[in-house]
Amino acid sequence: MKKSGRILMAAALAVALSGCQLYQKYELPEDNAIINNYKKALEAPVDSSSLGNLSWEQTFTDPQLQTLIRTALANNKDLENARLNVEIAQAQLQGAKLSYFPSLAFTPNGGSASYGGSHMNWSYTLPLSASWEIDAFGKILNRKRAAEVGVEMAENYRRAVRSQIIGAVANTYYAIAALNMQLEVTNQTAVLWEEQVKSMELMKQAARVNEAAVVQTRANLYAIKASIPELESAIHEAQNTMSLLLNTFPQKWLVTSDMKFNAPSELKNGVPMNYLAARPDVRAAENKFASAYYATNSARANFYPSLVISAQGGFTNAIGSMITNPGKWFIQLAGSLTAPIFSRGQNIATLKAAKAQQQQALNDFQYTVLNASAEVSDALVSYSTNARKAEFLSKQIDELEKSVDYTQQLLTLGQSTYLEVLTAQQGLLSAQLSEINSWHSQVSAMVSLYQALGGGR
Repeated sequence: MKKSGRILMAAALAVALSGCQLYQKYELPEDNAIINNYKKALEAPVDSSSLGNLSWEQTFTDPQLQTLIRTALANNKDLENARLNVEIAQAQLQGAKLSYFPSLAFTPNGGSASYGGSHMNWSYTLPLSASWEIDAFGKILNRKRAAEVGVEMAENYRRAVRSQIIGAVANTYYAIAALNMQLEVTNQTAVLWEEQVKSMELMKQAARVNEAAVVQTRANLYAIKASIPELESAIHEAQNTMSLLLNTFPQKWLVTSDMKFNAPSELKNGVPMNYLAARPDVRAAENKFASAYYATNSARANFYPSLVISAQGGFTNAIGSMITNPGKWFIQLAGSLTAPIFSRGQNIATLKAAKAQQQQALNDFQYTVLNASAEVSDALVSYSTNARKAEFLSKQIDELEKSVDYTQQLLTLGQSTYLEVLTAQQGLLSAQLSEINSWHSQVSAMVSLYQALGGGR
């Protein structure tokens, strides 16, 4: 076989080997049950009216809350940094695309030399040089594809941060509302207990109860009053948290005092699990895996030669070893092929590390998918269980209110003890606070589900 034929065969073999992997575009693995379920979720039709695709204004309809969310989205520095990360990724992609074009440089130079007292001869060169790397083995292609994935990943992270901010504002808003309700109930109960203390004192004077009844009633009053500063401190901290989310100085924010909350119908009818594929953190995890895939391809490409074509042209008066005036135009063309020889061991180590990082990214991706599924399930169960709990607590409160009235009447008639009255009143306060906690847990579950399904639009 002629030497030229062997060279062509070697070149064809190199291209064939590289084509097996180096030019392949990223695809999800086929032999993975978790990833296959995720692929099915991606392929499933998406309902635009689903909770995961509703805008946050459609999900959170409270006007005051909407105002706070808008302020947070406009001012929050975490979201601003996430937006800037998108711009950084876009700039890196632009740089990767420009790698396909030749690089140009203008490098004028001049000098003079004298030997043995000879006359100084000035020389100069005004060259314009161009260098172009031929992407024969996908090095530039994989860098560009990785940069494209980087833009998608930055955008998904931005969406994730946006969703977290919306959820944090909503959770803080309803936490303040719940604390305000608890404080109001506690203050009202304290007023009633003050009246109860006075009643016990009058009944003691009438020899209807003893001193123990008065002391026990007064002690319970102090216990209730002692919980008020704790609630006020919690409200103050929650207000400061809201101020921080809105990137402003601490101040008091108005919140709803209405326990009615119209949840989307999906929370009552169930949510298809395939909506979790819309979550920005899940998509970002996939982007990270894709980026690792292209990094592995780039590591493989290091085993192949680099082909660079360069050209230089300009005006100079240095022609060979002579200096002529006036100068003349010149042009030079060259090509270079650089093949790794002694760096093979380093390239093998780099490829090993890239493969390991790709497997790590796949593991993280799988965990993110499973975690997303668990969060959706947890939020659904939490919402439904707290909804049922709230129904029972409401009925319990009705019965306890009757119990308080009955025991007070019986005490007046001498047919009950003060301990029964105290027990009934304590039970009523506990149930009222539990109802508020259950309402808050239900609302928090809805916020969690909103985030678990991707944070909407």
